[in-house]
Amino acid sequence: MATAAFEDIAETFEFLDDWEDRYRHVIELGRAMPPLDVAFKAPATKVDGCASQVWIRPVVEGAGPGAQFDFQGDSDAMIVRGLIAVLHALYSGLSVAEVGQVDAVAELGRLGLNEHLSSQRSNGVRAMVDRIRSVAAGVVAAV
Repeated sequence: MATAAFEDIAETFEFLDDWEDRYRHVIELGRAMPPLDVAFKAPATKVDGCASQVWIRPVVEGAGPGAQFDFQGDSDAMIVRGLIAVLHALYSGLSVAEVGQVDAVAELGRLGLNEHLSSQRSNGVRAMVDRIRSVAAGVVAAV
């Protein structure tokens, strides 16, 4: 299950033969994201387990399993900011119930990220996915 925005990224990656081009594309995705307001760069939104500074601010509209999930994010590292943009494309607009059904490892694997990210970056991506899934699960459980 992937959003149309994520499918667009996956299609672009298919056309980019070289990993360096893909890496640049991820960075461009990060540059295109609006910055997170400094007021939200707080301990409550900081993602532990990332080598870089990472903040994810969930934005959930509605209540229960049908609530719409979105988030804002930022990082002090451009490649990580791009990875946040990729995750945003993967999850934004789904219901909180659907967020829990996304196989992030498989979807990100389609992009070949697993083979080209350092173990620290891969751990950071997992920490971001865990945070996103945790927030969504919390909304579902609050019903």
